[in-house]
Amino acid sequence: MDNQIHLFKDDDGLAVIGRPEAVERFLAAEKLPSKDLGLPRLGPMLGSLSGAAHAASEIAANSGRWVKLTEQSAQAMKKYKLMKGPHDGVSRAVVMAKNGRIKEIVQFAGTPGSFLANPAILSGAAGLMAQLASQQRMEEIAAYLAVIDQKVEDVLRAQKDAVLADMIGAGLVLDEAMIVREQVGRVSEITWSRVQAAPMTIARTQAYALLQLDALAESMERRTAVGDLVKVSKEVESAAGQWLAVLARCFQLYDTSAVLELDRVLEVSPLELDQHRLALRAARQNRRELIAQSTGRLLARVDAAVGTANAKVLLHPNASPAVVQSGRQVETAVVDFHGRLGIESGRQSLDGRRWVDAAVETRDKVLETGVEGVNAAKRLGNETFDRARSVTGRLSDGVAGRVLRRRGGGGEHDAEG
Repeated sequence: MDNQIHLFKDDDGLAVIGRPEAVERFLAAEKLPSKDLGLPRLGPMLGSLSGAAHAASEIAANSGRWVKLTEQSAQAMKKYKLMKGPHDGVSRAVVMAKNGRIKEIVQFAGTPGSFLANPAILSGAAGLMAQLASQQRMEEIAAYLAVIDQKVEDVLRAQKDAVLADMIGAGLVLDEAMIVREQVGRVSEITWSRVQAAPMTIARTQAYALLQLDALAESMERRTAVGDLVKVSKEVESAAGQWLAVLARCFQLYDTSAVLELDRVLEVSPLELDQHRLALRAARQNRRELIAQSTGRLLARVDAAVGTANAKVLLHPNASPAVVQSGRQVETAVVDFHGRLGIESGRQSLDGRRWVDAAVETRDKVLETGVEGVNAAKRLGNETFDRARSVTGRLSDGVAGRVLRRRGGGGEHDAEG
């Protein structure tokens, strides 16, 4: 039916598939920006379908658009009641639309005879969505590197480490492969042979960068002198930004490799596309967890350094704020980086303790201690006086007794005498 629209949603975006006019009306009505899904790339899967000629004509007659999952698009999809489908992480629904508006939800499984009800085509659509999500992340990371004004290529070239030099080469090869893919429309065997080893190089560089972040965290450990903290905090502030940029480039190249891998699997083993998509997603999540652990350790050391500086701000009114400022810069860089990778942060901003605040607090403590001291002195004085009076009483009683005894003794002597 011309007004039938298929909606597919995963963790990263939404695919809208149907007749071109219906799809365009739907997206316009919901005010959702979109990209071409690239349905014709499902061609290699047609050989595994019964009625391949019919499926090919269906693909040619339909349009597919991909919408990045944002707050706006997620809100728009709430009213369509998408349900979990047979593929992990993908929800879907089939709806009838009129003038871009939903008329009714037809059924979850799709209309009988629809080529989109075929599991292989559904798997292919999920794979295309994963590719577009990877490309979107690649663009976002490129924008991130531009915003922080720190070209990762310049950072890498400034290093003498062979592992980083290999990273530059892998990046060039992958970038060239993407250009060829855009021109040819597929990933040929020749292109794949050039890039299939790239993930190993990227993994080495990522591991190296994480070790460098761990070393920065260790450099702040056991530092208690504010002067030392000022120096090491500045060094960490500068170096942390560089290694975060390297990690960002790693993720960008991992996503590039994922796009090429999915294309290759789609061509040579289309029935394995869904499993490969899920495997790539799991691997990406694992990388995010490793990075979260490493950056978490760094932030913990930064917190400790700021705490030490705040505690000593009275003695070091100029140096302590410098430690706090460097800590804030590191924290901002890490939180921003986490956001680009989809890592939950939930941190509260580091606060610098002002000298005046510390002085007032110290004054209050001194006054409090002084009042307690006076009270304690009064209590001690009273107790001492009581004890002295008691002792004086005992001494007086003792002296009087001795005097009486002496007097009594003398009288007896006189009487006898």
